[in-house]
Amino acid sequence: MKKITTILFLLISLVSYAQNGLIKESLKVKSKAMGKDIEYNIYLPADYDKTNRSYPVLYLLHGYTDDETGWTQFGEAQRIADETINSGVAPAMIIVMPDAGVTFYINNADGKEKYEDFFVNEFIPHIEATYRARPKKEFRAVAGLSMGGYGTMIMATKHTDLFAAAAPLSGAFWTDDDIAAMPAERWDGLFAGLFGKSAPGKGRLTENWYKNSILKIIETTPLEKLKSVKYYIDCGDDDFLIKGNMALHSALIDKAVPHEFRIRDGGHTWTYWRTALPEVMKFVGQSFTR
Repeated sequence: MKKITTILFLLISLVSYAQNGLIKESLKVKSKAMGKDIEYNIYLPADYDKTNRSYPVLYLLHGYTDDETGWTQFGEAQRIADETINSGVAPAMIIVMPDAGVTFYINNADGKEKYEDFFVNEFIPHIEATYRARPKKEFRAVAGLSMGGYGTMIMATKHTDLFAAAAPLSGAFWTDDDIAAMPAERWDGLFAGLFGKSAPGKGRLTENWYKNSILKIIETTPLEKLKSVKYYIDCGDDDFLIKGNMALHSALIDKAVPHEFRIRDGGHTWTYWRTALPEVMKFVGQSFTR
């Protein structure tokens, strides 16, 4: 009887293991736009090596000072993805987590770091050429936290032809007034290189700022293009970025862009983002499902 019990336990363990996806870490892709190799992590669903099917893709973006390992190390992306897919809440999908350094996922003012160009023209094609990823808008989504939430909206609103859904979490969004009033130390250390060195106050509202201001992009982009993407916005009520997220919500209302907006109990923490990821996968999964 003991031997039978042991065999049953081993069989159950093997079945359970077979339902787990695989994380491949710190892979590299050469980038002409960035002038260097860019690293990324990728989650492949459990049945990836057992079928010939192609999968939808969620591009999952990290926050400021983090890298491609953030979502796997602190965000527990593999565990959460396995649980969410195995429970049927979300369909099987590939999840790609690229390193963006502190680029904010844009082309910076001096043209030395062109992360947006890399992501759109080099990275997505690389993923779709290397893995069995469905190469159509309806099977692509983008999500991310903090700086990655900002990057999510950059990609989704500037490239509405590429993504079916976007889910910024605790996104780093600012109004013109926020930028103009920002303390000089913070501006010089964080944003001057991105948007261009300029005079204080409204002098900071440079051409590159307006090219990358989410609120300005929403204001100036044709409504039908914006409406072609589904949006899920989530921010904690104690998050220092809540004001910018409410401004984004307001801008989308003013433009009559359908979207989901969530304010939950919590702050700017991995505890908050881990609880958000299953809902993100469910939301983008609905856009993948016909």
